[in-house]
Amino acid sequence: MLWRRLKATGRFVAMVAVTLLGLLAVTFFIGRVIPVDPALAIAGDRAPEHVLQQVREDLGLNLPLPQQFLRYIVRAARGDFGRSVLTSNPVLDDIVKTFPATLELATVGILIGAGLGVPLGVWAAVRRGGAADHAVRVMGLLGYSVPIFWLGLMALVLFYAKLGWVAGPGRIDVTYEFTINRVSGIMLLDTALAGDWDAFRNALSHLALPAALLGYFSLAYISRMTRSFMLNELQQEYIVAARAKGLSEARIIWRHALRNALVPLVTVISLSYAGLLEGSVLTETVFAWPGLGLYITNSLQNADMNAVLGGTLVVGTVFIGLNLFSDALYRLLDPRTRDTRDTR
Repeated sequence: MLWRRLKATGRFVAMVAVTLLGLLAVTFFIGRVIPVDPALAIAGDRAPEHVLQQVREDLGLNLPLPQQFLRYIVRAARGDFGRSVLTSNPVLDDIVKTFPATLELATVGILIGAGLGVPLGVWAAVRRGGAADHAVRVMGLLGYSVPIFWLGLMALVLFYAKLGWVAGPGRIDVTYEFTINRVSGIMLLDTALAGDWDAFRNALSHLALPAALLGYFSLAYISRMTRSFMLNELQQEYIVAARAKGLSEARIIWRHALRNALVPLVTVISLSYAGLLEGSVLTETVFAWPGLGLYITNSLQNADMNAVLGGTLVVGTVFIGLNLFSDALYRLLDPRTRDTRDTR
């Protein structure tokens, strides 16, 4: 049993290492072959040639690509991702600073998306073919079809500029920017820990609109998949048997059908969360949200490949971590997936 566990752990570690290495390799070589010179981004367009050449030598850009990649991997293994051209800070420091903003935005977004998407999907499945079903499907179709950047701009015009219901772009007003002790980097948590409820309400007002948009975007996908899973479960024989025993419809739906539908739904919600953590670039850009997505985008536009590679590694790690989390939930929700013996 111990040997099987060790082999399984070794296979998993090798898989994670190969995945991250492949992700970095693809990003690295694409970043090197695009027609942008990182030395120009550092020294400027008017720098003399000898200065540019010195910068290239300092960065190792004069070496063959495989050697450049190997040097980067060795440094990254030591936790050194280099310095950002855009901010002149160590990339790791920039990531530690920007990732909590994305984490806060994506977490609130997925709570809205899953908290509303799952009940709506169940409702649509139970009322299949009815007005409620059509309404949920149309809402989901709009969430897929409408570009999120356009929806964000229209939401800003309506709820911020016209109605004044929410605060504008950014995470918090400048009035509170330097009065909050940044403990976790998550603004709602830090303001609550500080007991500054005026700043908390201000941060919540800034967060409400972009989080609602991301929540609606994920709700469209989650509600659709929930409906599909529930329709499949409601056609199973155990549902017929439960109804024959006289169980209430509410208990059949929420205690039996939804419980079995949760097993595949865990993956849907986990991947949606991962997508929000790395794919909210347009939302962060529209709302000037200083998160990881905006940081990677600005770095890519300025040929700051150290920052791009560091952000890419974080994104890959997030996806792997959430996949592991969903696998663990599988075993809790479905005892059949608890493999206690390697039968191969």
